[in-house]
Amino acid sequence: MAVRVNAEKCKGCTLCVKSCPFDAIEMKEKKAVITEKCTACGACIEKCPFHAISKEEQGAGADLSAYKDVWVFAEQRDGVITPVVKELLGKGRGLANDIGDVKLCAILLGEGLGDMTKELFEAGADIVYTAESPLLYRYTADGYTKVITDAIHEFKPEIVLFGATHIGRDLAPRIAKRVGTGLTADCTQLDIDPETKGILQTRPAFGGNLMATIKCPGHRPQMSTVRPGVMDKLPVKEGRTGEVKPVSLNLQESDIRTKILEVVKTAKDMVSLTDAEIIVSGGAGLGDASGFQLIQKFADHVGGVVGASRAAVDSGWIDHSHQVGQTGTTVKPKIYIACGISGAIQHLAGMQTSDIIIAINKNPMAPIFEVADYGIVGDLYKVIPEIMEVWE
Repeated sequence: MAVRVNAEKCKGCTLCVKSCPFDAIEMKEKKAVITEKCTACGACIEKCPFHAISKEEQGAGADLSAYKDVWVFAEQRDGVITPVVKELLGKGRGLANDIGDVKLCAILLGEGLGDMTKELFEAGADIVYTAESPLLYRYTADGYTKVITDAIHEFKPEIVLFGATHIGRDLAPRIAKRVGTGLTADCTQLDIDPETKGILQTRPAFGGNLMATIKCPGHRPQMSTVRPGVMDKLPVKEGRTGEVKPVSLNLQESDIRTKILEVVKTAKDMVSLTDAEIIVSGGAGLGDASGFQLIQKFADHVGGVVGASRAAVDSGWIDHSHQVGQTGTTVKPKIYIACGISGAIQHLAGMQTSDIIIAINKNPMAPIFEVADYGIVGDLYKVIPEIMEVWE
């Protein structure tokens, strides 16, 4: 929905300007003008005594049947496909099968895409749309937004999926605005409505206290960002091929308003939680930062990586890169070991789909035991050394 002003009816009374809670209306030449700050809340419509302001649907009347196929944005960094892309292709295959008679596609931007294109076919893509240019070697919001927006207008996919990464969260809303459609962010589940064949997008709401399922029935494409670590990848089929389709590239250097001068990587030890098969996480029950020395020793012993709850991170005991949960990283390892973590719903939302969950906590009533496959009630400083003795 978009708010519009009928300039002929507008008398310049400024009542709408005063009523807008978002400072989204300006007066130009004694006429009200809606700016990009507008959220379409409708407060100005109620206040206008001249009925000069109204809501109208963006893209209303579009032929929805013209849109077809499931697209996945194939995010890559320095020539490496990010893990979430293969998870999206795995889910996208299921969505395409449920819709019927549609292709699973990836859209890949960058320079020197040959090996990455091959990797996408082996991960499940039927078609890979490519855009190659030195201007696309590194991600820029302007460049990627323009190219993908143009491709959507050209090929009309009905579903477009993005990973909820730093890049995906920056890129997807810009494209949704350009093509006049909605966007559901941070989805943890995607399904197809068997009656309408539209996508059902499920995500945590109200701080993770409930799950909301969202539809986009009147606009195309239907767009979602999906949390890394919640979808299953397809088995890699070596040698599998598909169709490569170059998109029309109408991108000039002047279209990109920012220039990347240097990429500075952090000097900290970073952890790859999304790729880990075993994660050992520590929480407030550790007592202090020194407890993570035992967690690190335990993780090294079992061949895993160290995770943490928000309480531990907020206390300054460990870097945020280790945080698991709604405000951290969503993970799906083969084994997740929660040590001294009570199990707040925000933490559970980030790890409850793990294959096996082991919980160690002094409190037998801790919520973490409700999702755990194996629970140990006891002092983690006594329990963990005993587990390490028998873990081979």
